Amino acid sequence: MKSVSSTKGAIGVETLHMTMRFGAFTALDDVSVRIEPGSFHALLGENGAGKSTLVKCIMGFYHATSGEMLIDGHEAKVPDPRAAHALGLGMVYQHFTLVPSLTAAENLVISREDAPAVIDWRKESARLEDFMTRMPFRVPLDRPVRALAAGEKQKLEILKQLYLGRRFLILDEPTSVLTPDEADEVLGHVRGLCEAGAITVLMISHKFREVEAYADEVTVLRRGKLVGQGPVADLSRAEMARMMMGDAKLAEPAPRAGIPGPIILSAMGVRAKDRSGLKEIALERLEVRGGEIVGLAGISGNGQVELMELLTGQRPHYAGSIEVKGAPFEATRSEARVLGVRYLPEEPLHNACAPRMSVVENIGFRTFDLNGSGSRFWLKPGDMRRRAGELVEAFRVKTASLDSPISSLSGGNVQRAVLARELTGAVDLLIVANPCFGLDFTAVAEIRARIMSARNGGAAVLLISEDLDEIMELADRVLVMSEGAISYDRPVGEVAIGEIGQRMAGHH
Repeated sequence: MKSVSSTKGAIGVETLHMTMRFGAFTALDDVSVRIEPGSFHALLGENGAGKSTLVKCIMGFYHATSGEMLIDGHEAKVPDPRAAHALGLGMVYQHFTLVPSLTAAENLVISREDAPAVIDWRKESARLEDFMTRMPFRVPLDRPVRALAAGEKQKLEILKQLYLGRRFLILDEPTSVLTPDEADEVLGHVRGLCEAGAITVLMISHKFREVEAYADEVTVLRRGKLVGQGPVADLSRAEMARMMMGDAKLAEPAPRAGIPGPIILSAMGVRAKDRSGLKEIALERLEVRGGEIVGLAGISGNGQVELMELLTGQRPHYAGSIEVKGAPFEATRSEARVLGVRYLPEEPLHNACAPRMSVVENIGFRTFDLNGSGSRFWLKPGDMRRRAGELVEAFRVKTASLDSPISSLSGGNVQRAVLARELTGAVDLLIVANPCFGLDFTAVAEIRARIMSARNGGAAVLLISEDLDEIMELADRVLVMSEGAISYDRPVGEVAIGEIGQRMAGHH
């Protein structure tokens, strides 16, 4: 492992009694955290715990209401992100901030505050090559960022911070778009830089496996307060989860029951254009039986969005057939009703809700025009409200009022509300995409339990997810989608994680 040759090494950061209020709401309450120079420190907490507020205060996006910060033992004022950068602090965000049309080299050079108006590429290329010889990993500098794999883009984001001289890095969910192999490679290199004394890392993560494998210390926040910290080696996974959740009870997953029944969903020889219009989605054979969960794994951008659009009638196909229970399926509202098809798309607030309409109205979308087995023309607000109230209680949707716009709910509660609507009545086919992305520990457990319960009730479930842990927990059969095609199909008991990772990365 080559270390970054620098006259200055890793720096430590400490917050002292940091408090951040937004009006009457306290987002961060008297939080004191010390991140030692050269350490790899993990920051855990459910959504709304204060993690983002803490790092935004450190980086100068927010100005703490009270408290102070020490950098390398000295009190520091950080009025804005530029001041944080000047002090050696940098942040790698959950979503890439690179310019896709520019090469890796161009992205690095233009990120400098002193980037010249006219760039001498011979000189800059020599400087970059010298810089890369001192890095523990490389990326192709001459390729456009859009042509790089997700793992290479994440490496480039980290390289950019090192190139700019940052010596304290905040990593926000750095592996959310990586395969397990890519995640281990990137975090392994980052840990090596910490061990070499080149950088200090504060990583926000929801993945206990990565925290246990790479972090030295952990800090846990809950509802804005510091509730636990210490060496990772001294804490079990259960203890970290308990700190995060407090008295909250996790939903118990329903035990797997029953055996797969007849084929419910069948897609054969389907061809469609992808989002760019330049590549093809090619589904030779996709089948899901009643009473089974088929988990479709893959890195973002490999055709999963287009598959969901095909199955919801939002994208036409020019070859092949899609059938539900043996009948041609074009995803009309009447077909979905008769055949018992339900959906939980990714980001349901934007894809399955009318954000400004009320909780009552959103829950009523599927049944507002039904009257027993027939249909009706006039709305019955009283019936809709009573039914919504029953479902809100049954699915534990937290809302200030049934009349609140659904956009005012938290992400987990939007998911619960949509699940309440979609899982009510006879469900023969449930198509789900990234149902737990960005949700906290408690909401994740409950939503996964609901999905398993639907499966045990005889529904066929297609689970499209970029979270391999989620697929391994829920699926009976695992598929991998790569470059618009299904490249792997195995019962979960025969799955090798390493092989899935390779397939996700495009290695066949």
